[in-house]
Amino acid sequence: LCPQVPELEKATVRIRQPERVRGIIRSLREQGVAKLQVISDFDMTLSRFGCNGRRCPTSHNILDTSRVISEDGKKKLKDLLHYYYPIEIDPNRTLEEKCPLMVEWWTKAHELLVQQKIHKGDIAQIVRESEAMLRDGFEEFFDQLHKNNVPLFIFSAGVGDILEEIIRQANVFHSNVNVVSNYMAFNDDGVLTHFKGPLIHTYNKNNTVLQGTGYFQQLSTRTSIILLGDSMGDLTMADGVPSVENILKIGFLNDKVEERRRKYLDSYDIVLESDETLEVVNGILRYILTV
Repeated sequence: LCPQVPELEKATVRIRQPERVRGIIRSLREQGVAKLQVISDFDMTLSRFGCNGRRCPTSHNILDTSRVISEDGKKKLKDLLHYYYPIEIDPNRTLEEKCPLMVEWWTKAHELLVQQKIHKGDIAQIVRESEAMLRDGFEEFFDQLHKNNVPLFIFSAGVGDILEEIIRQANVFHSNVNVVSNYMAFNDDGVLTHFKGPLIHTYNKNNTVLQGTGYFQQLSTRTSIILLGDSMGDLTMADGVPSVENILKIGFLNDKVEERRRKYLDSYDIVLESDETLEVVNGILRYILTV
């Protein structure tokens, strides 16, 4: 496909339009590093989906299953997950059907967390005790972008305070990283009182929740984009970018691979099936950044 990026020959890689993908990768390289930005989801995209046959926790899971949540709280949060997650990934439901249900899920979950009177001071320890894992190759990914001054925008429907702490503890929270997510608000005693708005769920990662941040406006010259996601909702993450010249969409297909393959191949340029690494992304970045 692209001799300069041998990682694209991995068995986990699927591409519907190889010619087109080759062209985009070439254009990204030609446009140069000054025009590049990376926009990425966090949970199950930069973090791992599983390890040794077990699911890895998302930023919400880390909080939901931590020692600061009562047994009753844990049960209620789990019930919500069992009810709403199948709706979230149901390929037969429309976005119009899913959106209000996602708002309902996130709102209920956040209300339950607020009832737990979580302390700001406990967050670092909660993350330390969790089984959170970034994908293999994360150091190279974060470091390459930082070294080349490429902005990394993390757009997450998870819990911002938790995911920032994961990145911090991995020693890769560099100055080029910017996060938009659901952040907690604490009172003077450091106790969680509510979540700051706007609410970000799986299917509204677009302009609507970015209004007022002006992030992409500051980067109006960054017209080359690599987008990383693991769900259909992640495809709109670049919608706030004023003028996109080249965009390469890479999708991690972690779960129900057979059932969802077609939809992913129709939507993402490159689909990585059950691949717990960032090898392919790093290979493409290496090629683009070493000119």
